[in-house]
Amino acid sequence: MKIHDLKPAEGSNRRRKRVGRGIGGHGGKTAGRGTKGQKARSKISAGFEGGQMPLHMRVPKLKGFKNPFRVEFQAVNLDTISESGLDEITPQSLLSKGLVGKSSLVKVLGRGELTRAVTVKAHAVSKSAEAAITGAGGSVELLPMPFGNGRPPAKGNALTNR
Repeated sequence: MKIHDLKPAEGSNRRRKRVGRGIGGHGGKTAGRGTKGQKARSKISAGFEGGQMPLHMRVPKLKGFKNPFRVEFQAVNLDTISESGLDEITPQSLLSKGLVGKSSLVKVLGRGELTRAVTVKAHAVSKSAEAAITGAGGSVELLPMPFGNGRPPAKGNALTNR
C-alpha cells in the first residue's frame, strides 16, 4: 500500500449542507434558522446574550494572587556550607563565594550534614539546620531584617516607595 492509495473510510466524509440555495435544494427559504427573530438574521455575534453582560466579560480574567509583602529568601543548605570551607558564614562571605545574590536575605536550610563547627549569621534558619549546627559545636546568630520587625514595603506600590 502506498500513500496515494489511502482513502477515508466509506461514509466518514460527508459533504457540508449548502443552505440558502432555493427551495429545490433542501435548505431553502429560511435555511434552517426558523422564522423571524434576531437569530434568524445575519448580524449577531456568537457570545451575544440579549444585552445582558456576556459571560466572557463577567468572569474574572486575572487568576491567582501575588502577595506584595512576600519576603523572599535565598536558601543555603548545610551541604553547601560544608563544601564552601568557610568557618564564619555571613551573607557577605556567601556573596563573595557566589552562593547567593546581591542584596538578598539568607536562610539556612537543613539538607546535608555538618561535621565541623561553624558560626552562622543569617536572616533566618530552619529548626533542623539550627539543631545540626549547634550539634556540630557551632553557633547561630540571626541578623535583623533590613525593614525592621514589621512588614516589608509593598512591591510595585508607588505610595510606599517614596
